Amino acid sequence: MSATLDLSRAHFPVTALGPGRRLGIWFQGCGIRCPGCISADTWGPGRQRTTVAQLVDRAQPWLAEADGVTISGGEPFDQPDALLELLASLRQRSDVDILVYSGHPLEALAPWLARAEGLIDALISEPFEQRAPQTTALRGSDNQRLSLLTALGRARFASFERTLQPDDKVLDLMLDDDGSVWMAGIPRRDDLLRLRNLLRAQGHRLQVSADVASRETRGAPRP
Repeated sequence: MSATLDLSRAHFPVTALGPGRRLGIWFQGCGIRCPGCISADTWGPGRQRTTVAQLVDRAQPWLAEADGVTISGGEPFDQPDALLELLASLRQRSDVDILVYSGHPLEALAPWLARAEGLIDALISEPFEQRAPQTTALRGSDNQRLSLLTALGRARFASFERTLQPDDKVLDLMLDDDGSVWMAGIPRRDDLLRLRNLLRAQGHRLQVSADVASRETRGAPRP
């Protein structure tokens, strides 16, 4: 029986979280909850409950066209069984690279990574630190580490061990089935708050992750 999975969303193409046109998969639920996280909407439980088999079947047309897969969240390693099955299934169906984001320290993930040897090509680990500099490609704060775990990972991601370049400062705009517009990528500090304030001044409504985090802290219901 396929493992169940709390899923935030899946989207293709994603171009701001790794090289090429990528299948992006966001897990729902995070027990780390770093202050200042840009994905606070993925902290809580149960946006979509599905199975790994259903997700991979749904994503197969995208996977056939993708240059790589990026898995983020939320915290993927908070659902270890589902993550392991997903990685193995993706590996069986495609030879593209797989990048996984985690807020856990690399050392804490080491026992799990030993079980998944060869299934993750590149891993970005460590909690986001709001006060740390943000000058390194693919990372929200410079304390985060890029680990290249396979030959494919080294070939595809070694060039990202560098400072940010102008081409890195991009965000993908995406549309959910309910008409919601959301962004994928790694914005600069307070970019979304500035966008929210600009749109509100023009009479529009924009909810950003900081709003969600504030409600989570107060215990108010999620939208």
